[in-house]
Amino acid sequence: MKLLHISDLHIGKKFRETDFTPDQIHILNEIVEIADTEKPDGIIIAGDVYDRSVPPAGAVNIFDDFLTKLEMRGINVFIISGNHDSPERLNYGKEILGKNRIYIAGTFKGELEKIALKDEYGTLNMYLLPYIKPSLVSNFHSEANVDSYEAAARFVIDRADIDTSERNILTAHQFVTNAGVEPEKSDSEVLTIGGLDNIDVSVFEPFDYVALGHIHGPQKVGRDTVRYCGTPLKYSFSECNHKKSVTCIEIKEKGNITISQIPLHPIRDMRVIKDKLDNLLHDSKYTGKNCEDYIYAIITDEEDIYDPIGKLRIVYPNILLLEVENTKTGLNENSKSSASDVENKSPMELFEEFYKNQNNVDLSDSQKQIIYEILEELGGEMD
Repeated sequence: MKLLHISDLHIGKKFRETDFTPDQIHILNEIVEIADTEKPDGIIIAGDVYDRSVPPAGAVNIFDDFLTKLEMRGINVFIISGNHDSPERLNYGKEILGKNRIYIAGTFKGELEKIALKDEYGTLNMYLLPYIKPSLVSNFHSEANVDSYEAAARFVIDRADIDTSERNILTAHQFVTNAGVEPEKSDSEVLTIGGLDNIDVSVFEPFDYVALGHIHGPQKVGRDTVRYCGTPLKYSFSECNHKKSVTCIEIKEKGNITISQIPLHPIRDMRVIKDKLDNLLHDSKYTGKNCEDYIYAIITDEEDIYDPIGKLRIVYPNILLLEVENTKTGLNENSKSSASDVENKSPMELFEEFYKNQNNVDLSDSQKQIIYEILEELGGEMD
């Protein structure tokens, strides 16, 4: 059986007031073309379908068109909600869509959802776990001692009584670590700090493959068969070096899994350019390639320049960010992060600093948990 693993579509995403709609339509159409070439039995969408809990109508139409194209090709589709999604909205039409091989686990119902598939090697069980947090699990299982994200995930998985003699795949949208070692992160993700939402990879031992969403860079966690596939597009300049792709999984008999990445090709890349303004405007090594890309420009001129971003926009119409780095600004890698410290910190980090300044003590773990869940309830997005 062949499956394609994608996640974190973030349809409706804006970055520095730039609308990614044309880019997202293009990349979703490319994923459909990949499906036409690869002929997968199913496509996994591991959460964060939308960029916010109440997506604009245009975003809903884009996803509807994408699902329609997959359904017309007879492909099974497995979808879970992420922390950016509204579980109830994503669940709309679940029963009707399920009859057309589009399986959605938007809201957590207290148990893992399972869809059993068959091929020449026997049964393959697809388990769907929408984004969960301890309070959500406790709502269904008051008897459970789930005081952490890891305890919540472990309780739900243990309760499912997985038959490990069969092939089992889990789709989840959580922050998974390996013995405390965190995956590589980027600026466009919404994560907490201090290990509050960490789930150790050992929790997923019963599964032959774990299709993860939440982290935007493609990577394994612990073993090769626990993977973040990453976003299909770059959503921050910290992702400039990412190689965006679709993860392809081929599963034969138990234990025989082949994993590969199929590259994606955006209509615009996202990249950083750095030089004196005149070079950025006239040197062919800059102006001769992909000037329509999303650009973060760093100019190194010592003298003051009138309207540098206006001048750059003539050559680079999609410039999104400009910095000046010279001896007067003192802008180096260390001072750069310091200068944008507040902008780059999450509300959770800012609240912790405020609390410590006011009380001269750190938040306790239980207090962090409460504040983290309050911030999530206030909007789901903590960036």
